Amino acid sequence: MTADPRHALVLFSGGQDSTACLAWALDRFAHVETIGFDYGQRHRVELDCRPRVREAIGAAFPAWAGRLANDHVIDVGVLGRISDTALTAERAIEMQANGLPSTFVPARNLLFLSLAAAVAYRRGLSVLVGGMCETDFSGYPDCRDNTLKAMQVALSLGLAAPMTIETPLMWLDKAATWALAQRLGGDALVGLTVELTHTCYQGDRAHRHAWGYGCGTCPACELRARGFERWRAAGAAA
Repeated sequence: MTADPRHALVLFSGGQDSTACLAWALDRFAHVETIGFDYGQRHRVELDCRPRVREAIGAAFPAWAGRLANDHVIDVGVLGRISDTALTAERAIEMQANGLPSTFVPARNLLFLSLAAAVAYRRGLSVLVGGMCETDFSGYPDCRDNTLKAMQVALSLGLAAPMTIETPLMWLDKAATWALAQRLGGDALVGLTVELTHTCYQGDRAHRHAWGYGCGTCPACELRARGFERWRAAGAAA
């Protein structure tokens, strides 16, 4: 299949969702770059996982390796300093009075997309790819489809250049995300997702589960584990 000639920039954290998005982009676009953000997150170990995942994908999928280009890491520590959240400080992970979990970092995705668009504009990239999802998610308002559509309009107007935001996981639950990885890259992609990606909010890389590494009890681990089990059960029943 002929690749989409557009060039894309994937918001790539080193987690399961962004790895699936990276594979999705590499399967479609002629040229793909990645961008990550250091914002003082408690699970900063995800930044260490990023280059390992990129290297493993390049080694396992030669056709994709030719499309995978530059990586960018942006220091946005100010976001952590102005946030009082369970992802940027030693706070309990719990629901708050406003109905949002304490892991919600206000404006995180809005800032990430703005910075990603600035990098994309400079490098001639016209597509931003993110793992935002409104199906299996923690209620973060900056992951909603309407938010992303509004950002696409604002960025395109503000840059006076088309900037498309693609969210391939928007309507997928975690089981479907595992299925997407299987469809795109087979057992090799599923295996490297299990072994190399990081999702746990606690930054735990000491405990290995069937679905990967993590504490096993934080909301991110529970969501990933449930999705893995549903996906595996569906495969066994097929």
